[in-house]
Amino acid sequence: MSWIDKLNSRVAQTLIGRWFRLEGSGAKIERPGSKFSVELRAGLTTFISMSYIISVNALIITDSGGTSYSSCLQDIKLDIITATCAISCLACIFMGVFANLPIALAPGMGLNAYFAYTVVGFHGSGKVSYRNALSAVFIEGIIFFVLSVIGLRQCFGIGIYLAFIGLQSSAGIGLITSNSSTLVELGGCPAEFRNKDNVCLSHHMEGGTMWLGAMGLLLMVTMLLYRIKGAILFGIVLIAAISWPRGTAVTAPGDNAFDFFKKVVTFHPIKRTLAEFHWDLTSGDVWIALVTFLYVDILDCTGTMFSMAKFGGYMDPKTQDFEGSSMAFLTDSVSIIIGSIFGSSPVTAFIESGAGISEGGRTGITTIVVGIMFFIAIFFAPIFASFPPWATGPALITVGSMMMTNYIGDSVPAFLTIILIPFGYSIGYGLIAGIGSFVFINSLVFLLHKASAGRITPPNFDERDDGGGFKSNVPRWILRLFGKKPESIRVCGGFDDIEVGTTRPDGDDRKLAADEFGSDDMKEFSEVR
Repeated sequence: MSWIDKLNSRVAQTLIGRWFRLEGSGAKIERPGSKFSVELRAGLTTFISMSYIISVNALIITDSGGTSYSSCLQDIKLDIITATCAISCLACIFMGVFANLPIALAPGMGLNAYFAYTVVGFHGSGKVSYRNALSAVFIEGIIFFVLSVIGLRQCFGIGIYLAFIGLQSSAGIGLITSNSSTLVELGGCPAEFRNKDNVCLSHHMEGGTMWLGAMGLLLMVTMLLYRIKGAILFGIVLIAAISWPRGTAVTAPGDNAFDFFKKVVTFHPIKRTLAEFHWDLTSGDVWIALVTFLYVDILDCTGTMFSMAKFGGYMDPKTQDFEGSSMAFLTDSVSIIIGSIFGSSPVTAFIESGAGISEGGRTGITTIVVGIMFFIAIFFAPIFASFPPWATGPALITVGSMMMTNYIGDSVPAFLTIILIPFGYSIGYGLIAGIGSFVFINSLVFLLHKASAGRITPPNFDERDDGGGFKSNVPRWILRLFGKKPESIRVCGGFDDIEVGTTRPDGDDRKLAADEFGSDDMKEFSEVR
């Protein structure tokens, strides 16, 4: 038994292990496969996947002008960085301790943009002041709390939405950008060829950061194919490390951000956004904002939680609910209230939690680790805010594709084809992405298999629907052309794979021969059932 196994066993037998229902803890209902060391790694993966919110949320909320529209915007930004880390820390620890779920919370993307650009407006140009908007968020949190108590909730699937975020430029690799005519199109241009809204003006598909993110995606998928522990985390850190040096084609733009990065350790207390409420609720615009915050937050939070619960295997097939759901929703609503006191837009569950779940996170320990990391980030914000979106975006795309239960070497290319046809507004681009990623991933697997004389093969290679094997990806006529016989045959009438040399499914004692199996046999076997 290794020292990690001993550590996992000892922790499982403690009060902590029983509280979080670790495997081997003796709890009445244990979480299968939950181990302390894996929970730590999963928490770190989730944090790194969502750490972009530290800088992105601060940037967006600062655009509203905060409490100082024309001056001290840098102080507002630093306030929001501290506020984002603080509320995320509290929310994640509450979620982990009371709900025992690996679902992290932080100020929500989309909600913060609506708060800053629609409700308050750029530098306060909207119809509702920043202080009034915070009051609306505070009341929305209270209403959400009441609704959580009485159990109002719905379920939505968000695998494609997760990948869509990973493809965008704000929190992803920048492959997809907006277009005034077609809504979306392929972007991937260098930063100097984008306008202020991050829309590519020219040089599409020539951005180094986009291609670095794409290679990171293929790297993560290939490592997951071999079930390498920490594959997603390793991919994120590797891409971020490549992007940190200055003066390269994949360097994050902005000298101010790099100067902030060089500070390494710093702390900025909240000065201008703490408890800045204005309770003038006579304006109809305030109530419109409040109702919008409420229903968007309910749909966002509920959809994310149920999707993550299903992805992690927590759903009860009878009740269609998940363990700890009541405490999870209550935690989210309380976090919204506290976040508004700090000066932040509504807090919600983060779909990046799927990255930690895919790494093996099964309990609230994962979320507590995320909370601790956000606490550390309060002092090390320059470091944690420096993970570029093209490092975390591949993780979101990977997790989104993993929600398609299949052999990952096939499901990821299929998933990329499905999402890039509409998001890239081109059938051809979707097919190129799918075929290209399929060839890259499976060719690498094939070369490693041959070079190692069969010793290096993905442990889950036999999880394919057709039984696995390299020949399963090659058309039968090509195998015949080179004198090879297919290893198995799929019958059109709904039978499972019929191995060559086995008895016919109709009870005939004659054996099947691959090169004797023709269309007549297909028809015959289809009619048996």
